[in-house]
Amino acid sequence: MSENTGDAYGRTIRQLLSIYPVPTESLLRKYRSLLIANYRPATINQRIYAVNHFLLFLEEEQPELYPDLASFRLHAVKISRDTFQDSIITNEDCETLQRNLKAEHHDFWYFIVRFLVTTGARVSELVQIKAEHLACGYLDLYSKGGKIRRIYIPYSLCQEAKAWCDRRGITSGFLFVGKNGRPVTTRGIHSQLKHYAVRYGIDPDTMYPHSFRHRFAKNFLARSSDISLLADLLGHESIETTRIYLTRSSKEQKLLLDKMVTW
Repeated sequence: MSENTGDAYGRTIRQLLSIYPVPTESLLRKYRSLLIANYRPATINQRIYAVNHFLLFLEEEQPELYPDLASFRLHAVKISRDTFQDSIITNEDCETLQRNLKAEHHDFWYFIVRFLVTTGARVSELVQIKAEHLACGYLDLYSKGGKIRRIYIPYSLCQEAKAWCDRRGITSGFLFVGKNGRPVTTRGIHSQLKHYAVRYGIDPDTMYPHSFRHRFAKNFLARSSDISLLADLLGHESIETTRIYLTRSSKEQKLLLDKMVTW
């Protein structure tokens, strides 16, 4: 799993054991009820998955610790799918953001946005892009199980980014590093994007790293109906995961309905 997932699972288990140092089936069910009372469904399920992985670890590695929990698992909560998506940045706002970042010479953040919106990369993948990848136009990432996730970098972006690297004297290494010389953190990117949303008058609810991945997918589907290719580009194992990008915003639904209903 990714480092971020590992950290999130670790926080969950520390929280669980701080409340119930000796968990039992009944206490785990109470923990699930506690999550339901305090968190959103996506967060609840993330923590339930963490607990279930912890139980699997105990079952395989240390069965003597909690023998009564053998084969026990918590059930995830059902998440209802919205019939529309409104928290995704629009093309107009995306263009406004890039234009202002470039005009104010915030090249570092301009290219972060450009790479997110033109590659569909996750923010955790973005920070692994190096200057060397601009020469071949793609980045290969190896996930657990030996699977390869290939992220393509459009030719025009490669050329633009190479010129930026030349100006900074960068010939190798990570593109997006902080003052400490280490890759900028995903949390830092999220925070700075919110700052620019306020600065440029863009809805902050639509300004988060994954929003640009959504924008990439929706722009792709506006030009091609090949959802199978899109699933490969986004690194989805199931095409069902990709179908979410077919969902329109409420504004798009309204415009489409106004155009269609002539009876």
